[in-house]
Amino acid sequence: MTSDVRLGPRQETSGRTLPVRIELLRQLRRRRTQVTLGLFALLPVILWIAFSVGDSSSPGQAGLSLTDLAQTSGPNFVVFALFSSASFLFVVVVALFFGDTVASEASWSSLRYLLAIPVPRVRLLRQKVVVASLLSAVVIGVLPLVAIALGTLVYGDGALASPTGETLPYGAGVLRLAIAVVFIALQLTWVAGVATLFSVVTDAPLGAVGGAVLVSILSQILDTVDALGSIRQVLPTHYAFAWTDLLTADVDGTDMARGVLAAFVWATAFGATAVWWFRRKDITS
Repeated sequence: MTSDVRLGPRQETSGRTLPVRIELLRQLRRRRTQVTLGLFALLPVILWIAFSVGDSSSPGQAGLSLTDLAQTSGPNFVVFALFSSASFLFVVVVALFFGDTVASEASWSSLRYLLAIPVPRVRLLRQKVVVASLLSAVVIGVLPLVAIALGTLVYGDGALASPTGETLPYGAGVLRLAIAVVFIALQLTWVAGVATLFSVVTDAPLGAVGGAVLVSILSQILDTVDALGSIRQVLPTHYAFAWTDLLTADVDGTDMARGVLAAFVWATAFGATAVWWFRRKDITS
């Protein structure tokens, strides 16, 4: 004998509320999303203009600076753009999209109405995080895409060169840079986790975003303290620049693997705490 268990109308409806497509369209219409995407698309152009009007290294200077190296080929221009953005700008972008998830709804006094539709709390948080992940990935990907297109057009399709003198052909260099961008995105998952946690703890979006950025800055400062020794390896920012190993001919991916693993551990810890907190939070706005 079999039993047919059916969900009630309210349960069936709640399982289809707040689809990703609708939430994504909502976020894309927001001015902050459009401005952020536009600024990151313009950043390579701004760098190119700065290079054009600035002075290069003096002829007597030994070797090439990172700025001079950036003007030798398209791939090298991308490397400079990533170096300039990885430790702060990308962190701000991820913190912005994830820290704004729930806190913005609370600040608009619309959170309790969303939950009354009804949108289950875990589903609401999940849909918000999925959309924030998509937007963060798009913004992080736009910068190197524009940089490689502009850099190749202006500086040519030369080899990817590292400051140590090693070079990689254009095609291999572009592939390495694509892997580097994927690593950067994965390594920033810890920022997504801490920003999401702050977003459910506070009702102030700027507080959530600023809190995540401050945690990143604090981690970077602690990483410079040699007295901490091997303890620094557990800091979420310790392997932030492990992607530079891809600039060499023989790649050792150990640090990259450790960086992704550490980021996932921190992201899981922060994310699980965010879910636990949000499920028990008293929603008043």
